[in-house]
Amino acid sequence: MRLRYSFIIPVYREAEIINSTIDHLMCLQKFADAEIIVADGYPKGSTLKEISNTSVKKILCPKGRARQMNCGAAKSSGDILIFLHADTRLPENALKKIATILEDKAIVGGAFDLGIDSERFAFRIIEKMASWRSRLTRIPYGDQGIFIRRDYFRVLGGFQDIPLMEDVELMQRVKRNQGKIFILKEKVKTSSRRWESEGIIYCTLRNWLLITLYLSGVKPEKLVRFYR
Repeated sequence: MRLRYSFIIPVYREAEIINSTIDHLMCLQKFADAEIIVADGYPKGSTLKEISNTSVKKILCPKGRARQMNCGAAKSSGDILIFLHADTRLPENALKKIATILEDKAIVGGAFDLGIDSERFAFRIIEKMASWRSRLTRIPYGDQGIFIRRDYFRVLGGFQDIPLMEDVELMQRVKRNQGKIFILKEKVKTSSRRWESEGIIYCTLRNWLLITLYLSGVKPEKLVRFYR
């Protein structure tokens, strides 16, 4: 059976980059049956207004990455949902790799290795640590291009409506339900802009601290004030 894919992109004031992201995904569409859904959490829908490709599904919904991704999933028609940050690019063979992995019916989803779009050596260290962490825990993060079977996502109830760690929380539920996750060795390329703007050391240590506190039981509603 040929799989259909749904790219779901939650955005908030991403007008400057959204069309380049869509162009990238359109290139991937040449190799598979896919749709692109952009879920805008900005009340004025500024990102949606900039989209030039008329085939893209445009959704205006309440702000919050979990809410936006759930809105996009609700409007999707694909067998496989791929949740993608607006500043992240998938490898050229992404859809072929996903299809091959999902021939194993026991696998419900997965993600790619993290790649950061910068030549700075510090990012190679961050990438390597992210690879070790995701393989050890089987909990990939949102910037790794998470994909999941649509039917399984619905059974789980989608993302929990929390302001932070929605990707981690979803993967934890997958594990509790004994779902099998596969981490592909191919890398996405995500922008280094947050690390560059906040400082590599500060951003990395802050992220480690937040995930440690979350896994220790601190509520996302308390943690989100440190992630702005």
